[in-house]
This record gives sequence, structure tokens and C-alpha cells, in this order.
Amino acid sequence: MDLVLPALVTIVSLAIVAQHAWAGKGHFASVTLPRGATLLMVAVVTTSLAYVLLTWRLPAMVPAMIAALVIEFASLVLFWLAIAASRKARLLLAFDANLPHSIVQTGPYRVVRHPFYTSYIVFWIGWAIGTWSLWAVPPLVLMIAIYVLAARGEEAKFAATALAADYQQYRRQAGMFWPRLTR
Repeated sequence: MDLVLPALVTIVSLAIVAQHAWAGKGHFASVTLPRGATLLMVAVVTTSLAYVLLTWRLPAMVPAMIAALVIEFASLVLFWLAIAASRKARLLLAFDANLPHSIVQTGPYRVVRHPFYTSYIVFWIGWAIGTWSLWAVPPLVLMIAIYVLAARGEEAKFAATALAADYQQYRRQAGMFWPRLTR
């Protein structure tokens, strides 16, 4: 068990990062890679490398690694639900300077305005737990900060579009990253 769980956490985590990378090329409609997205990619690669090293710190914390796998699979389900709901919307990459042209309100978007970012945040929380190290906290905080900045930037861009009023109504109905408890 000393090698199986770290190997499993590493393989699953890197497979999820690869799926996120695929979405950047295969799902989102940005023409060029925005500078902020490039910085995000650097943060993802750096954090992934750090978390791989921390994951292999022995002895493995079995409960933390099992929790990591459960949390990561939950993030993956949300990720693919967001893909399915936004397939026809032609969403833009994080930090794209272009203005949004549609509002998706189906699937997980019914309750969360940014299900992709939520899935990414949940994933990084899971992997951080799997490392069972305080050294995982600073990269986790950095990743969350980047996703919050990206989401806030996207929301600000809606104000400059014909969708501004509809988006304001949508904000009252759906939480930014977590479902609203009251409506």
C-alpha cells in the first residue's frame, strides 16, 4: 500500500490535469492563448510538479490519499458536466480579452456561474489534501487566487455587453463558485 496509493493519486491527478489541458485546446473557442492563460499554465505545471513530489513523501497518509481520490473524482464529474452543458456555447479561455457572447444556464450552470473554475478549485483542494503537507497550501492559495481573478474578470466583461441585464439576473440566481443557499 506504500506505493500503490501515491501512484494512484499521481496517475489520477495528472490525468485530470491532462483533461483540463485538453479543454483548453478542444473545448474553448479563444483564437489565441491569452497571456494570463499562459501564466495559469505555468502555475498549473509548477503546482503539479510540487504536488507530485509531495505525494511521494513517505510514508503515505492513506486516509488523506483516499480522500484526495474521492474529491478529485467529484471535481472530474463537475468538469465533464460543465463540458456537456457548454459544448455549443463556444466559451472563451480564462483571461481572454474578448467579450462574452452567451450565458450558459443549463447543467451545473443552473446553480454555479463558474463550474469549470469550481471543478479546478475542488481538484486542487483534493490533491493538496492527498499530499498531507503544509507545503501544499501556498500553491493551493495561488491557484484559487488565479481562478477568482479570472472569474471576476469574466464577470466584469459582461457589463460591457448586451447581456449585462440578463447576467445581473443570473448572478442573483446562481452562486459564483458554490450554489446559493438562499435565492
